[in-house]
Amino acid sequence: MEKTGPVTGDGQERDRHEWPTPGKTENLEKGSTMIGEKMQAALNEQIKHELESGYLYLSMATYFHEQNLDGMAHWMKLQEAEEREHAMKMFDHLIERGGTVELKALSEPQREWESPLDAFKAAYEHEKFVTSKIHDLVNLADEEGDLAAKAMLQWFVTEQVEEEDHASGIVNMLERVGDSGNGIMMVDRELGRRE
Repeated sequence: MEKTGPVTGDGQERDRHEWPTPGKTENLEKGSTMIGEKMQAALNEQIKHELESGYLYLSMATYFHEQNLDGMAHWMKLQEAEEREHAMKMFDHLIERGGTVELKALSEPQREWESPLDAFKAAYEHEKFVTSKIHDLVNLADEEGDLAAKAMLQWFVTEQVEEEDHASGIVNMLERVGDSGNGIMMVDRELGRRE
């Protein structure tokens, strides 16, 4: 006999047409790991935010290259790669849970800043924005009783503490050196060591 679907609790096979539809919470059985509509929509929106973060950091890398601050540009290019990785974690989570990834249009990033300090202040403010969005997702996971999403999002909660700390630390360094060309070059050299 050909298998048509998963076995139910009573040992009977379920026909394919009875399988839950991805993103449809009304079709979920108690304890299912399939993702609900609200969380699916929210994660798709967050994928957009993560990709926009990377786009912003790539724009900052361009700005720093134009200022002959290649160490800062290097730091930002690595930051862009991290943001892409963050988006892919959510992408994979949606796929693994039977959801649908809906890639949205990205906003054009800012291109110019008044100074390296101004750019890193903008990066720090952007990380605080992303943190607030991650916290919103955790709250939604709580409301929805979505334990799988909450477990996945805990990694992001911890990651955002690190992201904000790094950005604010660079802001502090640049504030200390002020307009000193030598000081800015020292910070640039330090940031160029990022692996």
